[in-house]
Amino acid sequence: MVQYLGIGIGAGLVSALLFGVLLKATPLAIVLYLLAPLPILIVGLGWSHKAALAAAVTGSLALALAVSPFLGLGFSAYLALPAWWLAYLALLGRPRTDGSLEWYPTGRLLGWTAATAALAFVAIAVIASPSYDAFQTQLRAMSASIVQIQTRGSPSGGAKPDMAQPQGESPTESATGGQASPQPNEVADALARIAPALATQGLAVLLTLYLWAAARIVQISGRLPRPWPDLPATMMPRAVLGLLAASVLLGFAPGYAGVLGMALAGSLSAAFALQGLCAFHDRSRGRVGRGALLFGLYLILFVTQGIALFALTLFGIADTALGLRRPHASAGKP
Repeated sequence: MVQYLGIGIGAGLVSALLFGVLLKATPLAIVLYLLAPLPILIVGLGWSHKAALAAAVTGSLALALAVSPFLGLGFSAYLALPAWWLAYLALLGRPRTDGSLEWYPTGRLLGWTAATAALAFVAIAVIASPSYDAFQTQLRAMSASIVQIQTRGSPSGGAKPDMAQPQGESPTESATGGQASPQPNEVADALARIAPALATQGLAVLLTLYLWAAARIVQISGRLPRPWPDLPATMMPRAVLGLLAASVLLGFAPGYAGVLGMALAGSLSAAFALQGLCAFHDRSRGRVGRGALLFGLYLILFVTQGIALFALTLFGIADTALGLRRPHASAGKP
């Protein structure tokens, strides 16, 4: 127990150092910051979830005392506690009648990863802006800056109105046949509305990659207690579909409840996209030219800059809803 705590304290200090270098605001600092959750996940998977909890507490206290209480609290809510929680879930198991262990299913773990990303985003939002109005003001300001940059970079961004244009008709109306195009303020407001979903999409994918990388490292070292799971067979339970529908409805609620709904909808859509990717790997097993199919899929994802993820999300939702990969009750019977 003392050894686990010592390893956890060391991992927490390393994780806090990787997180704290972000204050340098250099490219190398950003890369190191992205590695911050790995030490906590590694000790959690390789030693004990108690070691991971010790790492999370140690790193948070170190940042709070050495830099600022706000930074320590942000590190705890956004990275440290989510890393500990996922390591804890990954090593859950219950004994079977034959004496072996039934490990926590990867589908449920993927669902929890999405939920953890949403909760972490809302937690850091509340910590940064306890006032919802202040939070919305910050989101609108960032969204307006993005829209302004995109407008300046567009070919028509600096176009001047045509002097020969009919009186009373705006430039946007004449360019669209009498229908006004969305104004920058409207676009910024819409972007601010969906910003939590966009943020948690990326965070859910990152947390999944962190968990996979940490598990691989621990497996190579020979300390991973559970056998390596069949990742292509990953499938979230149908209850997650109800959670997705509820999150979309909650997204229309006022205040931080609406932020939670949007954040959860975004993270769950990312989780279903990852499941769609797993289903594609699973269904292509044993097929001729499987390598070319997978290469083509990843090439499309790269070229379209993530637009194809929408199709994967629909594929993942259909995979859970229809359950075509689930063994039927009559399997094995004549």
